[in-house]
Amino acid sequence: MKALIIVDVQNDFLPGGALAVENGNEVLPIINKVQEEYSLVVATQDWHPENHKSFASQHKEKKTFDEIQLRGQKQILWPDHCIQQSWGAEFSKELKQNQIEAIFRKGLDPTIDSYSGFFDNGKLKSVGLGDYLKGRSIDEVHICGLAADFCVYYTAKDALELGFRTKIIENATKAINSSNFQNLKKEFENIGGRIIQK
Repeated sequence: MKALIIVDVQNDFLPGGALAVENGNEVLPIINKVQEEYSLVVATQDWHPENHKSFASQHKEKKTFDEIQLRGQKQILWPDHCIQQSWGAEFSKELKQNQIEAIFRKGLDPTIDSYSGFFDNGKLKSVGLGDYLKGRSIDEVHICGLAADFCVYYTAKDALELGFRTKIIENATKAINSSNFQNLKKEFENIGGRIIQK
């Protein structure tokens, strides 16, 4: 059984958003089209409190994209984004949602970030996605959405570690830093993942 995981297709990661991925909107028609191929479709949603410590605004003397330590993890300081109940946290109106069976919200703990749809960055807490997929007899996941080199990659990596056959749909994701994603793709394939096109 195969599932599609749609990662963080939210206004703040799309053109005009607070942390826009260049040409991020180009993934929407592909994501909408491929949903029909899966017996289960789920989505993740970045859902930060406004005082989240991954925001540069929470650290005097620090700038956006500076790096700090947060709960023992390296943390890039982001612009404020995907704040609960805000327009930026909403899914794009262009995203077809009628096949999305469950939404897993992440990044709620203000003291640690959550790139992966499965766990926070320190693996201190599970978001519940792994158990949900196993409960639905899923053994293979295909991952799309934003951004390729952060939330998509970390979600895919955790899926592999949890024992799912895992593929990233390359033409249904966009990276913040394309050259970084080229390196991550190699790493992902080296640990047993696959990169596919749809």
